[in-house]
Amino acid sequence: MMRISQLAERCGVPATTLRFYEGAGLMPADRAASGYRLYGEEAIERLAFIGAAKHLGLSLEEIGELLTVWETGACVDVKADLRPRVADRLNEAERRTAGLMAFTDSLHTALDHLDALPDRSTRCDPECGFLNPPATFGTSRAVDVELSPSRQAVEEIESWRTAPVACSLTGDGIGERTAEWHQLLNAAVRHTIPDGLRLTLPAAQAGEIATLAASEQQCCPFFDFRLHLDGKDLHMEVRAPADGAELLTSLFSPAT
Repeated sequence: MMRISQLAERCGVPATTLRFYEGAGLMPADRAASGYRLYGEEAIERLAFIGAAKHLGLSLEEIGELLTVWETGACVDVKADLRPRVADRLNEAERRTAGLMAFTDSLHTALDHLDALPDRSTRCDPECGFLNPPATFGTSRAVDVELSPSRQAVEEIESWRTAPVACSLTGDGIGERTAEWHQLLNAAVRHTIPDGLRLTLPAAQAGEIATLAASEQQCCPFFDFRLHLDGKDLHMEVRAPADGAELLTSLFSPAT
């Protein structure tokens, strides 16, 4: 039998996540007379199953349902239960990808427009083009993109508040992701907002930011991202529920 610290070390999953999984009914544990949690070898396989399901974008509720089938049914039953869930996530990912591609195209168009403008030593006015972009930019020079984990637009705004505060990345993956954010946000200007941070960066970084934000939500669905392109600036707002505040700070505050 293993204590929680031993299981965490063997699997590369933080003990806090294991406790969270236990509270969610996904990782039951025996108890020693002293009160310590004890796990058998089967816990390693169970944890691997949970991690694989999270990487597919399944919610903890869905993983709990799937675990029941996995424990009591045959492989064919797991397959039958899992396939429609994966197909649903694929459709959702394709919709998001289409949105990101459209956003990327608009950024390329904006940069091409800016590069084509002459450098003027006078103040900006409608003649320079910044305040009167071509029709391909739409009716506004600001572009907003929301990245949230829910399936329906009406639910997307607040679904992050009830998403489980747990990350499916393990071991080196967490450190690598943190390093990616710190490098990308190194020069960002930060302001505190309710439930999170507002970061301002050059618009040229919008493609990289959007791509990394989309990847972040695959492993941490409790983060809510809003991207706002405004001329030469990109404003990214990132929020998390109270239980995720510590993770938000570690990822998006300046590297120390």
